[in-house]
Amino acid sequence: MKRILITGGAGFIGSHLCERLLDEGNDVICLDNYFTGSKDNVRHLLDNRNFELVRHDVITPYYAEVDEIYNLACPASPVHYQYNPIKTLKTSVVGAMNMLGLAKRTGAKILQASTSEVYGDPSVHPQVESYWGNVNPIGVRSCYDEGKRCAETLCMDYRRQNGVRVKIIRIFNTYGPNMNSADGRVVSNFIVQALKGDDITIYGDGSQTRSFQYVDDLVEGMCRMMATDDDFSGPVNLGNPHEFTMLELASEILDLTGSSSKLVFRPLPSDDPKQRRPDISLAHEKLNGWEPTVQLRDGLRRTIAYFEELLQR
Repeated sequence: MKRILITGGAGFIGSHLCERLLDEGNDVICLDNYFTGSKDNVRHLLDNRNFELVRHDVITPYYAEVDEIYNLACPASPVHYQYNPIKTLKTSVVGAMNMLGLAKRTGAKILQASTSEVYGDPSVHPQVESYWGNVNPIGVRSCYDEGKRCAETLCMDYRRQNGVRVKIIRIFNTYGPNMNSADGRVVSNFIVQALKGDDITIYGDGSQTRSFQYVDDLVEGMCRMMATDDDFSGPVNLGNPHEFTMLELASEILDLTGSSSKLVFRPLPSDDPKQRRPDISLAHEKLNGWEPTVQLRDGLRRTIAYFEELLQR
């Protein structure tokens, strides 16, 4: 049994990770301030004697004896991270410093959840880990993009200067149950709009692309990354290399929901990437052949079922 701390553990991805690590017999501390996370995501775990739920903001230091840390704390959708951009930056930067400091003190291994947003609006396609990105440092999305880039820098400096065992993953668009219905992400937006019979909002002309990874595939990649040798820190892309336009995604969701919703088009937001697709060659090489196994249509079915139940509550 390992004692594992998960920051942002009551969030969309964190809640699935809590389940996985508890199922493997670990002692899990779930840390969350509930800005975007929800107790409902982990309520079914509260009776597990190996699970501890703590309300805490990573901007403030946290002290515990742990073997591993998964640092997932940070709002990840534009509507939430732009709500208070300074707080977003502090969560990414000060939060990472606090968790790295804890890892240094306890000798814990730490996994930093970074993002494909570090590549910005990429001029290299698909994106490889060696690409440094095309990021606007003063735009409306910069609080998130640059905050995550700085967190990666901190991880590598703590590794070089203090010998902290760090693991960096860059998460590409991920979807699945426990998503926040109001987070503004394209999958949840389209599904909720379709289920309600509302117009489906397409930003731009719908030709921009994303790659959609089901949450179970991401959690598997995260666990494999944490288990790698200490001499490998990453960063590693974790995402689905199959690319879809926004129009293709909307068509799939309309078909699966049987909705009569109409498509409406709005201007593309500032600094919104036109293309996003990971090169996962490094993940396949270093993570024992890891690659996504859940196809988009199957993952969307499971996610739609979750939102159908959620909207009926």
